[in-house]
Amino acid sequence: MKLLLFGGTFDPPHRGHIHNLEAAIRAVEPDLVVVMPAGIPPHKAASHTDGEIRLEMCQCFRDCFPNLVVSRWEVDQGGKSYSIHTLEHLAREYPGARIYMAVGSDMLLTFTQWYRWQEILRRATLVCTSRQAGDDPQLLAAARELERQGGQVILAPAPALEVSSTQIRQGNAPRELLPPLVQRLVEEYHLYQEKG
Repeated sequence: MKLLLFGGTFDPPHRGHIHNLEAAIRAVEPDLVVVMPAGIPPHKAASHTDGEIRLEMCQCFRDCFPNLVVSRWEVDQGGKSYSIHTLEHLAREYPGARIYMAVGSDMLLTFTQWYRWQEILRRATLVCTSRQAGDDPQLLAAARELERQGGQVILAPAPALEVSSTQIRQGNAPRELLPPLVQRLVEEYHLYQEKG
């Protein structure tokens, strides 16, 4: 079985995330997609949005693939979420599965700074989609270096959609970049409003 892991803070999930997930699905053709909202990602500050709300917002990914589950495992762990621990969990939950892990281009370029990154390379094939127009030569160089370290990297070609959750939280991107479900939950929970 081919399992595609798609993780992130998802505060909030937006059309750029959907765009990247769809590209990864086309590249891998998985049997199962696991969307995993992070507890506290080690490379970022803690999310201001409660994990339960982010889990609810991640239901927007269900239309991307018929066999997709939104996992609450990292949210339930509390504390920082390290990818190696998530991969160990998935290996226990889905014994024998071949695991693919989707990463954005910014993550691939800094991958050797990750906690236990060599073990991640042994456990999962990385699937990288571009988040910024024109970064393909850098990605190719980073992918080749990781392959020299024993990893496997698939570059999933997709036109870059330049939007970030930070821009949306700060009100610097149009709300139309949010899927309808996420727009509704943002209004319902009064998220990302200016403090004043």
